[in-house]
Amino acid sequence: MQQPTTRAAGPPGAARGWLDALAVVLAGLVAMAVTAALGLWLAGAGDLPEGGFPPVLAATMALAVGGSVQLDGGAGSFAAVDAGITAMPLTVSLVGAVAMAEVFLRQLRFRAVAGGGELLGRIARTVVLWVLALVLITVVATHTFVIQLGGGLVQSIGGALGLTPEVGFHADGLTTIGIGLAWLLFVLAAVFAVSRRAPLPGILLRYQLAVRPAAFALWMVLLAYVAIGAVAGVLTAIVHGNARQTLAVVLLALPDLVWLAFGIGLGARWHGQLVGALGLPVPEPLSAVLRTPNGEEATVDLGTLAEHDARSWWLLAVAAVLLLAAAFLAAHRSPRTVRLWQHAVRFALATAVTVLLVGLWTRIDAHYGLSVLGVGLGQGGLADLLNTVLGGNNPVAGLGSGSLTLLLEFWTAVPLAAGWGLLTGALGALLAARFRHRGEVTESGG
Repeated sequence: MQQPTTRAAGPPGAARGWLDALAVVLAGLVAMAVTAALGLWLAGAGDLPEGGFPPVLAATMALAVGGSVQLDGGAGSFAAVDAGITAMPLTVSLVGAVAMAEVFLRQLRFRAVAGGGELLGRIARTVVLWVLALVLITVVATHTFVIQLGGGLVQSIGGALGLTPEVGFHADGLTTIGIGLAWLLFVLAAVFAVSRRAPLPGILLRYQLAVRPAAFALWMVLLAYVAIGAVAGVLTAIVHGNARQTLAVVLLALPDLVWLAFGIGLGARWHGQLVGALGLPVPEPLSAVLRTPNGEEATVDLGTLAEHDARSWWLLAVAAVLLLAAAFLAAHRSPRTVRLWQHAVRFALATAVTVLLVGLWTRIDAHYGLSVLGVGLGQGGLADLLNTVLGGNNPVAGLGSGSLTLLLEFWTAVPLAAGWGLLTGALGALLAARFRHRGEVTESGG
């Protein structure tokens, strides 16, 4: 009787390959859209007039892949609005990246090795469909609100002057498509750097043991911070009230805060300032540090945060413990033949790259301003009067002028992270030496 045979799955056909790529792109889009929609609804964006919610959702997705959004408008030559946002709602980014990675990996399951041509083909098809999706997001992320001046005398004066106040926003197409494409390529590269489930071409197999254990361990650190932050956010919503806005922060920007805490725990410094209203709650020590009396640039680090809340020193302990645990995990997942100094150097490089990426991801540059007859308006005074006239339910209610900036001091943070990685990498390797390494077979007696 003829015995059944098995064979490894080969490269997908043309139609199947495009369907696989479509599944990856749709997984990311749906995951990001659902997360962003729920977060925006909790933040109050569901009440936007004139069908403004879908464009705001698309704009949030554009920001999540690294794009930027511009706000403009006014009332002819009488008043003008000028604003822009460059910031990543990292919860949306993270959920989308994980969804795309999971679908991409499932299509390659049961494969130990994959040909370079096949992988490039899969990536190329995914890139084409992703660029089309980014174009669609950019088109949808455009909207203009017509502002009602109110009734009676105000409306009559506005009509007589021919004023039609408007405020609108649009996603910057070049930035959204260009950086959004780089975002996808980074996600796919991270999949192969972190996951053992991702098959590599034969030429790259020699590098996997040098990269994957440390990369996976640092990925676990980032996820651990997100998990800790999620628990803290839910508890804050329950205990301190303001649940909707607190959960909105969790669903939109939780990694922005907790990964910032990771870097600060390692001794890194961010520079920035906060002027005007922020809109969503952030930890009080961070807000207090950023709100300088004279609008000067502030330094956010362990020292400045501890001046407002001594519990900030716990960030140092948490970072040290999690980094040491990650170093142990990386050494445990490596062959015993890897020397201690190799563990230390590899983990130092991985930690430095992680902090570099955290600095890029947590960068914020947001500003908004309202001017009348070319005169900029600050908080209070005429700005408050105009906002009262515009009405509390208007899209620009509360608009005066303000800014939020936050930028990592890279030149000190990256070497500092490398030093942490070198120390914890060596300690982790020493601890792992007492345990059986993954894949190691014990000798049987007899």
